[in-house]
Amino acid sequence: MSGSVRQFDSPESLLKALEGAQYICSRKIATTLLLALHLGKPVLVEGPAGVGKTELAKKTAEILGLSFIRLQCYEGLDESKALYEWKYGKQLLYTQILKDRLNEIVEGETSLSEAVRTLHLHDDLFFSPEFLEPRPLLRALQQSEGTVLLIDEIDKSDEEFEALLLEILSDFQVSIPEIGTVTASSHPIVFLTSNDTRELGDALKRRCLHLYIPFPDAGLESKIIAVRAPGISDLLKTQIVCFIQEVRKLHLKKLPSISETIDWARTLLFLHAECLSSDLVNETMTVFVKFESDGETIRENMTNILQKTLRVSGSRP
Repeated sequence: MSGSVRQFDSPESLLKALEGAQYICSRKIATTLLLALHLGKPVLVEGPAGVGKTELAKKTAEILGLSFIRLQCYEGLDESKALYEWKYGKQLLYTQILKDRLNEIVEGETSLSEAVRTLHLHDDLFFSPEFLEPRPLLRALQQSEGTVLLIDEIDKSDEEFEALLLEILSDFQVSIPEIGTVTASSHPIVFLTSNDTRELGDALKRRCLHLYIPFPDAGLESKIIAVRAPGISDLLKTQIVCFIQEVRKLHLKKLPSISETIDWARTLLFLHAECLSSDLVNETMTVFVKFESDGETIRENMTNILQKTLRVSGSRP
C-alpha cells in the first residue's frame, strides 16, 4: 500500500479530500473508494450517464497525486488497442538492417546449423520489449509509482474483451507469448464504468467492488451546484435543483445529468438571472434537454413544475 493511500483511514477523510478537488459525493461513494484503496480491489461503477462516474476516477488520481490512464471501450476493442501491439515499422527497419549485415553476422560459422543458431539470437530481438508498443492496460502495469486506470464504458465492449481483463484484474499481470508474463510492480487503482447497456459477466463482477451512483438527492445536488457554480444565489440554486429534480420524475428519453444541471446553473449566472420563470426556462433548457419530445413534455408540465419550484424556494408563484 502506498503512502498516498495510507493517508486516508476513514470515509470522512476521503470526503474532505474529494471536496477539496471539487468532487461532492455521498458517504457511500467515499466508503466504497476507501475499501477499494485498502483492499486493492477494482471498482465497477454503474449508474446513469452524467452522474460523475468518470469524474470519480479522475479526482481519485488527483487527490492521490497519481498519473491517470484512460481506456475508452467500444465494440470490437481488442488487445492491439487495449493491451499492446508490435512496432511493425521498427521491426521492418530492423529486418532490413539484419539483411544488409547477414554476411557479417554469420561470418566465421563453419556449418549451416551454427549459422542458424547465430541468426536465431538476432531473431529473438525481433520480439523484444524494444519493439513493443504498450497500450493503456500494459502502460498501467508498467507505472512503477502506481496509477489510476479507468476502463470507461466497459459495457460497450465485447465479452471477449471482458475475458482479456480477467487476468489483469485478478493478478495485475498479463501474458505476452513472445516475452512472458509482465507483472505490475505497483498495483494500479482500477475503475470500470458502465451505463448498463448490457449485462456484464459474473466473472468480471466477482473481481470488483460494486458501486451504483444514482442521481443525487436535492441536498447533495445543491452542494454540488454551490461548489461548481460559485457565486450563485441561494434562491436561484434552490430553484434550479428543485426544477431539475421534478423534471427527472417525468417520462423522458434522457433525464438531465448532474453535469447538465451545473451547465444550466452557469448559464443562468452568465445571464444574470435572479429567479426562474417560464420564459427563462424555455429560452435556456436546451442546455439540459437533448430531445425535442423531452422539451415538449417539459413544456406540457411547466406550470405545475414551476409552481412547485417557486413554492419550495419561498417565492410567490
